[in-house]
Amino acid sequence: MEQSVEDYKLIFEKEGVYLHTNAKKMLQDTTLPGFIRVVERAGVPALEWSPLEDEGRSAPAVLYSKKDGEEGEDDTKFDPGYEPDWAVISTVKKDQQAAVKDSGAAGTFVAGLCGTAAGLSSVCSTGQWSFSLPLSELYSLRRARFSLGRNFLVLTSRGGHPLPPLHFHRGGTRELLRALQRYIILDQSPMDGRLFLAYPHDSGALSQSFDKLQLMDDGGSDLVSRFIQDPYATTFGGFSKVTNFFKAALRPPDSTGGSRACRDPGLPPQADDEPGFELITCGVELGPRPDVCRGPPLDRWEEFLDPEGRVKNPERIRDLVFRGGIAPPLRKELWKFLLGFYPWNSTAKEREDILRSKTDEYFRMKVQWKSVSEEQEMRNSLLRGYRSLIERDVSRTDRHNTFFSGNDNPGLTLLHDVLMTYCMYNFDLGYVQGMSDLLAPVLFVTQNEVESFWCLTGFMELVHQNFEESQEAMKQQLLQLSILLRALDPELCDFLDSQDSGSLCFCFRWLLIWFKREFSFEDILLLWEVLWTRLPCENFHLLIACSILESQRGELIGSDHDFNTILKHINELTMKLDVEEVLQGAEAIYLQLTRCQDLPLKVQQVLGLYSPPSPEGSPESQTGETDHVLDQSQAGSSDPQTSAELK
Repeated sequence: MEQSVEDYKLIFEKEGVYLHTNAKKMLQDTTLPGFIRVVERAGVPALEWSPLEDEGRSAPAVLYSKKDGEEGEDDTKFDPGYEPDWAVISTVKKDQQAAVKDSGAAGTFVAGLCGTAAGLSSVCSTGQWSFSLPLSELYSLRRARFSLGRNFLVLTSRGGHPLPPLHFHRGGTRELLRALQRYIILDQSPMDGRLFLAYPHDSGALSQSFDKLQLMDDGGSDLVSRFIQDPYATTFGGFSKVTNFFKAALRPPDSTGGSRACRDPGLPPQADDEPGFELITCGVELGPRPDVCRGPPLDRWEEFLDPEGRVKNPERIRDLVFRGGIAPPLRKELWKFLLGFYPWNSTAKEREDILRSKTDEYFRMKVQWKSVSEEQEMRNSLLRGYRSLIERDVSRTDRHNTFFSGNDNPGLTLLHDVLMTYCMYNFDLGYVQGMSDLLAPVLFVTQNEVESFWCLTGFMELVHQNFEESQEAMKQQLLQLSILLRALDPELCDFLDSQDSGSLCFCFRWLLIWFKREFSFEDILLLWEVLWTRLPCENFHLLIACSILESQRGELIGSDHDFNTILKHINELTMKLDVEEVLQGAEAIYLQLTRCQDLPLKVQQVLGLYSPPSPEGSPESQTGETDHVLDQSQAGSSDPQTSAELK
């Protein structure tokens, strides 16, 4: 449709703004130069980009975020079943009148830093990379610096979908921000000067934002940290180009800039690719993989207790739980032992004392945040950010479960209150997205606010490093997973390397929240209680990941997969995995590896077979706290300071 001059007004224009498309398979340039503009169309301000060779053509198609209840065709039919920031591939749909019918040559691209387009379809003409976003649909903007010194912007729509990153090869980001501020308020993070949230000038929304915690970034270049702190801007789908930067974070830069692109992917990896790890370049003769049978769930409890209520044989309990899990009626009691809330050697009377002491301590911490006035909170951006993100995440956590479904559900209130109180318990870590996923099953099983809180603290002792800003633990686990997989299946690793997937970044979500979104709610209860036994090794969750990957070996190697389709396939495994088969496979892998006489040293270290360090992230650290309560109880102490000392 032609627009009159009166309907169109150019506010800002900058040449030399590039899109990096990764469109090699469609014989297109991977770097497209173009113009970025702020325009008014019929009085509606919009941000537009169009390639240089598209000048003079009709206006670009208007993109808008998919909202619930809207009709229209999606660029990809893939539905991960979860909210956009956790989805591997996000969808953005085009205005139907402006959409161009694809003849079949189109490629679906996914969004991320430095490299791909978000939910756009590409046809042979580079003009189809053009986009126009009404500023009312702009949700956030991140201004960052590329490794070569150029600035780029990552824009996210209100539906949570990133647009193609805009690379400013000739500068101009400051001028663009000034032009945008004519129409919207860009609220800069007090903790990360690179990130801005967009609000209309008539903005009561400033006080209603549920997204302040996404501003909390350390300002560094650690890509993995951005997955946690700003999942919208770094959606998992964006690994087509991001992989190179993630790998750069895992190894020191070399004289060529550390880019994998300058190396023939068919060549073997260099020995310094993973510093600190021995390179496993040839298959080890592992021997046959044994058959493993799972056992029945533990459905007896009283017979394992002595007359005073002590557990007579904790190791036997752990072994039975590892073999078959726990019968649902016993989970509420046994989880408190597995997660360190109760010591295994405590009597029934001592557990009553522990519960009383821990209840007092919990409510003292809860009062701390409940008593903060609105005026105080306005001057506490950190607490305000925690609350905002918790409120947002609680509203969408496991809503399919009846315990959390519906509006004004008391289960949602408990979920919110426990997470807020955890911020008081561990204010340095506070709340990070994903923690609500860890709490929901615990709260469902315990049906108790206090007990679920202390079980969560025990769980977080195991996984808290996953949520820390440095993300060293996550990088270490991905490296360890790569070591295990290469020892088990060098051919699969070689295939993943050939598709630029050898970093196993698509397993990030698995390890972050212990497969919470890969299995059904009931299956995750079984999987977690097995992992909490810490049998047969501390890194059994990595063997579970290996079991899943090996189960997909034929599909991955036997198909014409590239990086994007590998990501898509892995994400589509959600809710399709059999937890019993996965656990059987993981245990069989462990037995196969441990029976190998020539197992590489680094594999032994991952499995804890060689000089294992004392585990610092164990629930036993919390058990030490409750042991102190036992000592006080046995001594007949009624010192009111006891519970305070447990902090």
